[in-house]
Order: sequence, then C-alpha cells, then structure tokens
Amino acid sequence: MMEVWHHTLEAAPVAGPCVATLGNFDGVHAGHRELLRIAAGRAQAVGLKAAVVTFDPHPTVVVAPQRRPKLLMTLEQRLEAFEAEGMDLAWVIPFSRAFSELSPADFLEGMRRALSPVELHVGRAFCFGRDRAGTVETLAAWGAKHDCAVHTLALRAPDGGRLSSTRIREALDRGEVEAAAELLGHPYTLSGVVVEGDRRGRHLGFPTANLAWEQEQLPAYGVYVTEAFLPHHHPSLGGPRLGLTNVGEKPTFEGQRLTVETHLPDFEADLYGARLQLRFLHRIRGEARFASVDELRAQIARDVAAGKAWWAASRG
Repeated sequence: MMEVWHHTLEAAPVAGPCVATLGNFDGVHAGHRELLRIAAGRAQAVGLKAAVVTFDPHPTVVVAPQRRPKLLMTLEQRLEAFEAEGMDLAWVIPFSRAFSELSPADFLEGMRRALSPVELHVGRAFCFGRDRAGTVETLAAWGAKHDCAVHTLALRAPDGGRLSSTRIREALDRGEVEAAAELLGHPYTLSGVVVEGDRRGRHLGFPTANLAWEQEQLPAYGVYVTEAFLPHHHPSLGGPRLGLTNVGEKPTFEGQRLTVETHLPDFEADLYGARLQLRFLHRIRGEARFASVDELRAQIARDVAAGKAWWAASRG
C-alpha cells in the first residue's frame, strides 16, 4: 500500500534515498501517467522507493485565486492514480502563501533532506519556487551538485500538440468528452454521493440518480452516454453499466440549479446515499428547452435509444 505524507518541508520525515517525480498532476493525464510509470520502473530497477511530490491546494488557489482553474480531480483521485501507477510514497505538501515564497534552492534543500533522490523525473515545462523561478535547468544544475540524475519528459498529445490539464478543461468546456479521454488516457470521471433530487425524471418515466459531484470541472451542458459504477460493488448495480447523464439546469422547467442526473436503463434499486462514479464516454446532444413536457419525454426516449445504440456499438 502506498504511504501518504501530508507534511510541510520542515516537518517531513526522512525516507530516502529514492527515485522521485514532481508536479501538480491535475487530472493525472496520459503524460503524467507516463512520467509516473517511468519513475516507478527506474525505482524498481535500482531497488529504491518511487516517490511523487505534489501540492494541495493547487498553487493558483493561493497565489492567483482570480484565475484558479476548475480542477479535474479530487486529491483522493490523484492519490489513487499515483498508487495505480506504482508509487510507493506520495508526499502532499500543503501549499501556503509562505511556501509560495520559498526560493527554488530552499525547496530543493527541503526535498533533499527528506527524500535524498538519486533520480528526478519531471515534465519539460516544470517550474517551481518563488515566481516560478525554478526551471528544469535549475534542477539539472542542482542534480549535478548533489549526485541526482535529472530526466525530463516532453508531454505530448497523440496529435502531436501540447498535453496539458488546461487543454483537457477546454475540451470538456466544449463537451468533447472523447477528445478529453484521449488526452487523459481514460474517460473523464465525476464521483460523489447520490442525493435526493426533485424527482422530475421519475414523473417523466425515466428515474434518475442525482449526483452531488466532488470535482470542480464539469463537461458542457448536455446529455451524455456514461459508464456508471459503484466502487464498493453495490450488489444491485452488478458492475459497470450504461448511464444517460444530463448536465445542466433543466430549462424546460425554468431550472436555476445546476444538476448532474443519470438515468440507468432497466435499473430500479434505490441508490440514495451510495457513492457513484460516472465516466463520460460520448455526447448525444446539448442542453435544450422544450415547449412541453410531452416533447421532453419524447426526446428523452430518443436519447435513451441513441445511448443504448452507442453503448452496444462501442462494445461490438
């Protein structure tokens, strides 16, 4: 099981030597995962621990809250991804105003004291320290002095373009969940507890599970094919299954509250209080206002049919 630290630089224990990687890792996208796998593989090859150093909250929350991004993952999801990619230790450094004022040299000295890395693996654009003054060149110079090999990885998308959490957010803002999945290396996922809604779906003949989601970033308003599953194997769900998920404000009913509601075809069990995960696979349509409840009901039936057809074809 992966060890997790929530320590400042000053309070961290000593766990070195190790092979380490550094970054925010928002979304733990395909490039991040490659970086983690490389570090884990090298650690195994030289018989040391693999450590990942990350930060919480996201640095912009502290230094530039007016332009903070909508995060793609919760900290819990990030930690799960780190462990899945072979990390032995995750050091989550509390990001504060005081920490943001540390010089690159002070940050590196604190990391060296705790981890004594013999190798560092980072993305080529990685920056750190006060005013982001630390660069991969800073790391290389420091590594030469402290007998630590520094390796950089260019994070490239399958189309050759940039691979970044920002680009993933942009795709989700457009509702392009398949493009986001290609950049992430996995479908974008919302998780949370099922709570009671206004029951309009049930009155329309299509009951829904209303998700109190935990992530900050949502796909664009619309109707999506999702893969729904309960991580703790709720006996009635029977594994991953088709979901039709609506993200939006329900304009037909003059809705003013944003909701994420999922219809599970041919499923009747009570899910209130259960933890649910939704993996966004395909967008059926954008949000629309309908002239009557009957028109909306007919459209939902078409959405369900389209979702079932897409689901069957994708597993075909």
